[in-house]
Amino acid sequence: QVQLVESGGGLVQPGGSLRLSCAASGSFFSIDSMGWYRQAPGKQRELVVSITSGGSTNYADSVKGRFTISGDNAKNTMYLQMNSLKPEDTAVYYCNAVIRILYWSQNDYWGQGTQVTVSS
Repeated sequence: QVQLVESGGGLVQPGGSLRLSCAASGSFFSIDSMGWYRQAPGKQRELVVSITSGGSTNYADSVKGRFTISGDNAKNTMYLQMNSLKPEDTAVYYCNAVIRILYWSQNDYWGQGTQVTVSS
């Protein structure tokens, strides 16, 4: 069974930094892409950034230049370095992965979410 385990959320002051991690575990053929989404209270879940297995990235305009996604293929782990955090970055951050259990079987998986709070 595939699981995504997130870590690294917390409380930080405006202008501070946090690093989120998401590790995929279980038995599967490959990971096609991974990404981070966030959902603030009263708002819809939105894409923060995604990365494909080939390394192509797609950032939301609101985080460009501040957030950086990276991955360790050997560890099936994705990281999100968040710098210059703003109060509007406050949200629950969810890890997402599109994973092939078998070559012909592609599924969408979500982590449990980790709270990021930016406040003085």
